[in-house]
Formats: sequence, C-alpha cells, structure tokens
Amino acid sequence: MTDPTFKTQIGALCWRLGKNGAEILLISSRDTGRWVIPKGWAMQGRSGPEAAAIEAWEEAGVKGTIAPAKLGAFTYDKIRKRDTKFESAHPCVVDVFPLQVTKFAGEFPEQRQRRRKWFAPEHAARKVAEAGLKSLLAAFKPPHAAPKGDDARA
Repeated sequence: MTDPTFKTQIGALCWRLGKNGAEILLISSRDTGRWVIPKGWAMQGRSGPEAAAIEAWEEAGVKGTIAPAKLGAFTYDKIRKRDTKFESAHPCVVDVFPLQVTKFAGEFPEQRQRRRKWFAPEHAARKVAEAGLKSLLAAFKPPHAAPKGDDARA
C-alpha cells in the first residue's frame, strides 16, 4: 500500500542501444535545470505505462516501446515554485517504466523548456540527485531489445 503522504508520479526511463551498450536519456528540470527523467502526475483513465509514454513524448520528444511492468520506484521532494520563489515541497513516489526509444523528434511540446542528453547508465546515475533514481539508473540492464529504430539515433 502506498503511503498517503506521498503523491504518486509516473516516470519513463528512456533508453536505446548505442555503440557501447545501453544509453539513458536525461532531461533538464524546468525549475532547477538539474538532470531528471521524464515524469509527471498519474493520469486518470491511463495506465502507468500509458502515462509514462505520454510524459516521455511531452518532456523529452521520444516515442518507443514501453514496458508493461515498472522497473522500480524512487522518492523525492517535488519543489513547487511560484513566481521566482520556491514555495513548498511535496513528497512524491515515482513509478518508473522503461521505454526503448525508437523515435527521437526534433520538435516536441516542451522543446524550448528543456535540454536532453544521452548518457551511459553509470554516468546518468552520477548526474541525478535522487538516491533512489541513482540506484535504478546504475543497475539498469536493457531487457530483450526490440530492433533499433533508425529515428532513435539523434
């Protein structure tokens, strides 16, 4: 059972197979600029994997094959910003679903608000702040991979 003090978010661990193995896509947070994975609030009427795929498209401009089962979860304090002040923190638990990227778009809804970059899993783990997310990224091993999409190479 989920702790009621924690709000649930859904995240996508976006990955591809590169020349040297798995690579993970990180994006910048809109408020702080730190490296994160695409994530957002659970969506009424959508499954976890569906919501993760939507967040991956809106925030990172990627589409692909989403896993039906979550990889794991991590917790963090979501900082709410109002105007230029940091106002409050809400404890969140993020259920993370792996998404194998097959399309890397040049244009997507939040392209002007975020940066995005591919990292090896261990390097991605060093870039993020949340301890639970660090662990998920460092331990990530790609499941049986679907054939590479030509569009995932950007």
